[in-house]
Amino acid sequence: MKRRVWLTLGAVVLGGGGVVSYAVASPSAGHGAGGQAKRPVRVYDLALTGGASGERKLPRTDTRQFSLLGVSWTGAAKRLHGTAQVRTRSVGTGEWTAWHDLEAADPLEDPEAGAGARGASEPLWVGPSDGVQVQVVHQDGSTSSGLPKGLQVNLVDPGVVTDAEAKAEPAAFVVEGSPSDSASPADSQSPAGSESPAGSPSATESATASGSAAPSGSASASESPSATASDSASASASASSSASASASASASAGTPTAPPSTVPEPPIVSRAGWGADESLSPDPSDYNTDVKAVFVHHTDGTNDYTCAQSPAIVRGIYAYHTQTEHWNDIGYNFLVDKCGTIFEGRKGGVDLPVLGAHTYGWNRESAGIAVLGDYTTAGATDAALESIARLAAWKLGQYGADPAGTVKLTAGATQTNYFGTAYTSGTAYTFNRISGHRDGYNTQCPGNSLYPQLPTVRAWAAGPVQGLKLTSLSGAGLSGSTYYTKGTVTAKWSTTTPGSLISKFQVLVDGKPAATAAGTATSASATLTAGSHTVAVRAVHQSGRTVTTAALTVVTDTTAPTFTTAPKLSLRTGTVSATAVPVTLGWKAADNAALKSVSLLSPTTAAFGPTTTGSSRTAKPGSASTWSMKAADYAGNTRTSSPSFTPVILQETSAVRSGTWTARSSTSYLGGKSYSSASKNASLSWTFTGRSASWVVSRAATSGQAYVYVDGAKVATVDLKSATTSYRQAIWTKTWSSGAKHTVKIVVVGTSGRPTVTTDGLVYLK
Repeated sequence: MKRRVWLTLGAVVLGGGGVVSYAVASPSAGHGAGGQAKRPVRVYDLALTGGASGERKLPRTDTRQFSLLGVSWTGAAKRLHGTAQVRTRSVGTGEWTAWHDLEAADPLEDPEAGAGARGASEPLWVGPSDGVQVQVVHQDGSTSSGLPKGLQVNLVDPGVVTDAEAKAEPAAFVVEGSPSDSASPADSQSPAGSESPAGSPSATESATASGSAAPSGSASASESPSATASDSASASASASSSASASASASASAGTPTAPPSTVPEPPIVSRAGWGADESLSPDPSDYNTDVKAVFVHHTDGTNDYTCAQSPAIVRGIYAYHTQTEHWNDIGYNFLVDKCGTIFEGRKGGVDLPVLGAHTYGWNRESAGIAVLGDYTTAGATDAALESIARLAAWKLGQYGADPAGTVKLTAGATQTNYFGTAYTSGTAYTFNRISGHRDGYNTQCPGNSLYPQLPTVRAWAAGPVQGLKLTSLSGAGLSGSTYYTKGTVTAKWSTTTPGSLISKFQVLVDGKPAATAAGTATSASATLTAGSHTVAVRAVHQSGRTVTTAALTVVTDTTAPTFTTAPKLSLRTGTVSATAVPVTLGWKAADNAALKSVSLLSPTTAAFGPTTTGSSRTAKPGSASTWSMKAADYAGNTRTSSPSFTPVILQETSAVRSGTWTARSSTSYLGGKSYSSASKNASLSWTFTGRSASWVVSRAATSGQAYVYVDGAKVATVDLKSATTSYRQAIWTKTWSSGAKHTVKIVVVGTSGRPTVTTDGLVYLK
């Protein structure tokens, strides 16, 4: 039976030589939100054993739960001439991950860190895990003699409390004996399927207590002017400049006063808010004179974390920096997750120029911001970039620095950066105010995808507002290049700069603010007086820099359009039926400013352009119908006119006849009957009161001609001949300006060879 050993503050050696160190999270007089209740942060150190030629390793080993790990070795100045690879087993799925290469951190000499300072890889967030396998291979693959001594894997449990963990065993104990005692044979096999050499020590036998990660109480790692940059240095948070190594001014003896910034401070989660155990960094903070620049980093590891895990990741990095590397505190001044949450890093006051340990050779004049995750192949989220910009603008704004500008920084170490630029300690060099880690040190940090995003960060941070566009102006209609409104317009806009970096928007009317909206707004309304105006939108960046859209011409028009010719119906040619008579709807509309459209509202609907004055329609005979039309201008003013008309069908039987006419019956005729005559001078006449008339006939190849008389005067000769036989054809029409009494008379011409005329009645409008 395994005996549980309950831990108190300190460190306990595991049965096989592994060591777990821990501390209870305590309240912090931090900035912002209060602390969270959680179990102690724990660090497990497991020694690696000699394996095949040029390799040291730890077989698959069961462990207590951890979420972050790294590989470290004796001697902070030692460089790992090899590749450290790890794989872990997920608590949630029980599956082993693929091998992951760890990036080596900066090889630094740190006289303040003491004899216990260690070289280390970047910490890697792997999420809740309970098994680990490690292999470190010398870069030439032939011998392990070049590998540093004291190689061990350091497992960090940041103290996350989940529902599942709350139901599990208490967190503050270890099982007596090696963590691998309960491993099955399959779990203990060598990495990548290789077998351990005969007689080689087991993981349990090789674990030693010499790698204990208990806090050293030493000062933060410092820059040494004699240290040289390695060609393959990692994106690690580097040690800070020591006073002796820096060519710039030393930090003040006391705590400085926080200068006000030119821009607002963004929300920042305090150390208490993310659960910093202040006992891990007992020494007081050191301060710079000011902050001249900001260096952007990434922390490496996965981007698949949830933002609820971010505080645990920060705690893990903090424990790794202090317990494994024996730094005085977390190296970064600030950390940002992919959701844009900003976390206070190194203690000492977020509004003060705290000396960090993030960019080797340049810490004495800068602040470091690290984005949680690996941005080598994937860019940072807009939320993260927004927070970096807000944070950098605020910090630099405390010292009157333009985030888009450049600055001379004095090198604290002789080294070469990622791009091959050589720096000499004590010499000043030009940097962007917002730079990447690789600008100052030979590292890929902050990643090949985040680094190209830094120009966007600079633009967002410095202002003016980027990509301002006036996307629409509602409450107004556009005609040509001029807008027309009845008085109130709503301007809508868009930007590429996030709203949190924008102080306000202003709607300018004739160059003067007529409406003001918050920086997160996308629209605002303004009321314009009568006449012509200009309208534009001005964006005010938090820095005070402004940008204004091109002005639009807007005319305020409150006068409704007019119908200079009221809507009227007139009969037209076409096929007549008992339900539809062909008519033409005519009108003329005008506006004092700009007519937009004319619409037919009833008895059916249709829309017309401003220059259209007529439309062919049909009307139902025998009943009055209202023809309602609306004219609209670009300002939105409208006028409606709704006259009523009644088409009436007069059958041939109602006509006054002379000469010989023969009645014919067919369903093809109106009312089923028509009159036909081949007698010259035979006539039919109808008398009615109306304003338009049309004569309806049947047509064929043998049809003849007829004279049409109106009110006793001959007005037309109509030929009914047609290549195809058709019925109920309105072949002749006449329209008057107003309704009156009229007589229409039809006379048969008696055309030679085709004298016949067949009439089907008369239609008129009243």
